[in-house]
Amino acid sequence: MLLGVSRQSISKWESEKAYPEMDKLLMICDLFGCTLDDLVMGDVRNPANPAVSSHDASALTETIDDRRVGNGGLSMTASEEPAQDMTGYDDHVRQFALMVASGVAAIIIGVGLASLFDDNHSIIGSSSWNEVLSVLFVFVGTVIGLALLIPGGMRHADFNRQHPFIEDFYTDADRTSAARRTAVGVVVGIAVIIIGILILIYADEVLGVDDGWPVCLMLMTVAVGVWLFVYVGVRHELMNIEGRNASLEKERKERAGERDRYGELTGAVCGIIMIIATIIALLLLFTGEPIGEMDWSDGWRTGQGLFWLSWPIGALCCGIAALIIQIFKSHRDR
Repeated sequence: MLLGVSRQSISKWESEKAYPEMDKLLMICDLFGCTLDDLVMGDVRNPANPAVSSHDASALTETIDDRRVGNGGLSMTASEEPAQDMTGYDDHVRQFALMVASGVAAIIIGVGLASLFDDNHSIIGSSSWNEVLSVLFVFVGTVIGLALLIPGGMRHADFNRQHPFIEDFYTDADRTSAARRTAVGVVVGIAVIIIGILILIYADEVLGVDDGWPVCLMLMTVAVGVWLFVYVGVRHELMNIEGRNASLEKERKERAGERDRYGELTGAVCGIIMIIATIIALLLLFTGEPIGEMDWSDGWRTGQGLFWLSWPIGALCCGIAALIIQIFKSHRDR
């Protein structure tokens, strides 16, 4: 678990179907306190160390015996060390949250700067450059945002591929601090957005300006608030390492063709429902009474203009079927 690899990878190592990479071998050497030669060619239980004298061995034995004796003469062993971040997951989460939040905020800021060149209240007055500059700022903001979002997503996917399993190293103090950070971020973000809305209302009601710089200021505050929401939200969500490991394992099974039988059942039921809905829609389209000739006083009557209703109704039925199957699955897994 400290290596950040899955049980399936370890099983492949044991069966010699695959071999660990060099960085994993070095991490194993650090864990066992041995050299790479001892790990590959020798015996990690008896590493090739200089011979220990009988006096040193006796002293070491006495030291170990003293450490094992606790209060009241009870034998004790060393407490298990807390899990550590062997893969750099926490730093990766911080960078990923920063890139995603900044990417989203950059797009909003681009739209906000474009509003400064509104036709009615442009900061450069009436000019043919207003439309050009508006499009330019939107384009630049979008490019900057995508330049942050796309590499961030690719790095996150690559990290998950390299480390499909991570041991949960976060302590209760870390989770308490994260919950406090999330709460503060959400509250401050809401407050900043409200300030922007108040500025927009003041400019409209008092100054009589409903476009241009008031909209720009409002969108800037929205960008700050959204940045806070996304940053603290992503960091808080990715602290759920157990859920992250389970999600990656589920994706691995789906890629390997090991789909859940309940998922297959849901797909089959929804497929049948939508086929029936399509048949009904075609019957209504080609055999139904034109909607202009329907007698609405005679109650519900089919018509060609209503053939499309079968698909939304079928989609709702699919949702109901999926919920029912999920309830049975949850009840069975208990």
